[in-house]
Amino acid sequence: MSLVKKFATVGGATLGSRIFGFARETFMAAALGTGPMADVFYAAFRFPNLFRRLFAEGAFNAAFVPLFSKEIEANGVEGAKRFSEEVFGVLFSALLIITIAMELMMPWLVQWIIAPGFADDAEKTSLTIRMAAVMFPYLMCMSLTAMMSGMLNSLHHFFAAAIAPVFLNVVMIAALFYGMWIGAGPELIAWYLSWSVLVAGVLQLSVVYVGVRHAGINIGFRRPRMTPNVKRLLWLAVPAAITGGITQINQIIGQAIASGKEGAIAALQYADRIYQLPLGVVGVAVGVVLLPELSRALKGGHLKEAANTQNRSIEFVLFLTLPAAAGLWMLSDAIIRVLYERGAFSAENTAVVASILAIYGIGLPGFVLIKALQPGFYAREDTRTPMRFTMISVVINSGLAITLFPLIAERGIATAEATAGWTNVLLLFGTLVWRGHLQWEWALARRTALLVVSTAVMAGALYYALPYAMPWLLPGAHLLQQVLALSCLLALAMIVYFATAFAIGGADLGMIRRNLKRRRKPAAPPTE
Repeated sequence: MSLVKKFATVGGATLGSRIFGFARETFMAAALGTGPMADVFYAAFRFPNLFRRLFAEGAFNAAFVPLFSKEIEANGVEGAKRFSEEVFGVLFSALLIITIAMELMMPWLVQWIIAPGFADDAEKTSLTIRMAAVMFPYLMCMSLTAMMSGMLNSLHHFFAAAIAPVFLNVVMIAALFYGMWIGAGPELIAWYLSWSVLVAGVLQLSVVYVGVRHAGINIGFRRPRMTPNVKRLLWLAVPAAITGGITQINQIIGQAIASGKEGAIAALQYADRIYQLPLGVVGVAVGVVLLPELSRALKGGHLKEAANTQNRSIEFVLFLTLPAAAGLWMLSDAIIRVLYERGAFSAENTAVVASILAIYGIGLPGFVLIKALQPGFYAREDTRTPMRFTMISVVINSGLAITLFPLIAERGIATAEATAGWTNVLLLFGTLVWRGHLQWEWALARRTALLVVSTAVMAGALYYALPYAMPWLLPGAHLLQQVLALSCLLALAMIVYFATAFAIGGADLGMIRRNLKRRRKPAAPPTE
């Protein structure tokens, strides 16, 4: 199966999840707006979600997958099953201890880390503590889900792991529908949402567990033991956990700063949801597929195949994210108005969230490129170098957020996150090239420049088309008119971009199909 097909499998499932996520955020915007209950829920949810990214997705995509792939290559499915059972026993026990400890420490964590800006409001602080306590066990479900998803990806069963996140959005939408149907107030709806997160975690774990059974592996519980394989996993996972959660680390820093202004946390969350669509569809797909591909190529000594795979992945990322970034910048106001502006979400909220989204658009290609560059380190079992770069970007993010928030409020936090993301990209890319792990291709550089030109042409077309569509996009226009106008602008952007890119040589369908096709080569002795 080609990389394009694998990207499409994971990206398609992720797209479904993101569409449901849009629906969820639209209902939440109508029910909660950017009011105090929205701030409370998002602050409480961000904490277990941060730990999920740090200790689950980041750590296991970086550390577990290469080791699991190595076991498959060396000892077959039985060896991989034994390794996964060893990890499961240690992981389950550790998560149980972490969950209990965090539940006991929740009051302190909320007051000093999650939302220090709520300190003057005892009711908001109390609600945040209680909702975070309800949702924190979600970490345990999702960490085990991430482990089993890593197994499925290594076995080339991508769909079950990619579709599992849909259940979080489906269950939360059901909770929102029920709350609005019975006429519940914002606080009660926030409570329904909190419990729905925990229910969704159990469902997601069930889906991937069934997927692993279907793939031919039945995981049993083993007494926790620090075997050599488990020790190696932990050695790789700790820095990978920090690195894999770079965006979440920066966001929780931004949240802590934003908690000092009413509605700021919710505004950042609503903008975050929009740019998570291209970030998830492209970034998650590339990160999930690329790591096992690189790991297997390097373990088999196919260094040229590994280098080609990574270069083509970078090309694929730029091909899709450059126009997405320009589209978010040019159409941010229209996008937010069509998706959110109703109910408790006012025109003033639209202006604030749209300005944040435009800045996130600038950072989008960088956020996705991180997903394409980090596997170049992880596949070689180097998780510490990306961790160092992560820490540098966190320092940059923190310094800029603290400096800019008093000047431009929420936009300062978005600017800090985008700057930190691009800094991380430059460090990762430069190091891979310097070490010889990423081959510099003038053809790739030329195509990148032509893709930038194509993006500029697309942005120019939108600039001239917007005045004609504006009467249909004004706040007083009917929703159907707004949707139609926005759809026409998006269609115009896609036609102009793809036509220009293929016409001037920035992209070539045959080249993409050939280069992204996975090539099986005879094993050769490693040269490094």
